[in-house]
Amino acid sequence: MSADTTPEQYQYKAPWPIYSSAWSQKKNKHYRLAIGSFVEDYCNKIQIVTRHPDSSTIQVHSTVDHPYPATKIAWLPDPDDTRPDLLATTGDYLRIWRVEENLTSMECLLNNNKTSEFCAPLTSFDWSTVDPNRIVTSSIDTTCTVWDIRAEKDVGRASGDATTQLIAHDQEVYDVAFSSQNREVFSTVGADGSVRLFDLRSLDHSTIIYEDPQQTALLRLGWNKQDANFLTVLKMDSREVVLVDIRMPCVATATLSCHTAAINGMSWAPHSACHICTAGDDNKAIIWDIGGIPRKDPDPILAYDADGNINNVQWCESFPEWIAINHDNVLELLRV
Repeated sequence: MSADTTPEQYQYKAPWPIYSSAWSQKKNKHYRLAIGSFVEDYCNKIQIVTRHPDSSTIQVHSTVDHPYPATKIAWLPDPDDTRPDLLATTGDYLRIWRVEENLTSMECLLNNNKTSEFCAPLTSFDWSTVDPNRIVTSSIDTTCTVWDIRAEKDVGRASGDATTQLIAHDQEVYDVAFSSQNREVFSTVGADGSVRLFDLRSLDHSTIIYEDPQQTALLRLGWNKQDANFLTVLKMDSREVVLVDIRMPCVATATLSCHTAAINGMSWAPHSACHICTAGDDNKAIIWDIGGIPRKDPDPILAYDADGNINNVQWCESFPEWIAINHDNVLELLRV
């Protein structure tokens, strides 16, 4: 049998600083990502990039204008290609985009403010892997909104309606994530330093599952894709990631402490409950093994040194041997 000659790394340089990125989840679309610019101007960009089939270079599929930087990008969870080729972005609004053979175009713009064309900026969102018809967004106005997305192949244009809006925190909500195993459950983090758990079947209350002792703002949230009992949270300007077991609320199960500068991103392995990758301003992407907790602290088992501060990391769902990082205007695909 011939040896695998796949390169260990690909690199693409965008014409602008990269902030957001996301892997396509379709198994028939290998090495395809969407990236978003970070330009301090109204006019920003979303770009679809993919590996050239006959070389080791990353080429541009299409580029579209995006008002303000996209705070997050995510593709429709559809590994088996039973639905249209869609991705979503947040910024001033939630937008759904359709990706076709040679172009990308906006399908719909979703705004839950019925009394005004303006809305509070959206900080993040999550597309449920359990129910691809469901998206939840978070906003600086302290609310989260759950959307019903109609995106089947027999539907002409994708569309969506807000089904639920709730006040999630006392201050800005910075991130939100669905449970990896339950379409009704999602969690949030915000400027008040708390992690809150919501069940759409019982919205008269929420559960605070962790509060930062110093009430430092919590910026990012990641739910273990294989074991929904565990999630990680990232504090503002912190060199640590906090691991939380929702069965034991209010205490940190462990901390991931190895970075020497602020951490900017984290991504759970899609195929393992024991591995997570973190990345930050120390130019490092680090893969951790948490399989030994609570008997032993999490161990860093693999590290990569980039040429700049890493502001995002994404572990590929459909091809889990690949991780994407971005720093400055550079996107790197790393084989692990």
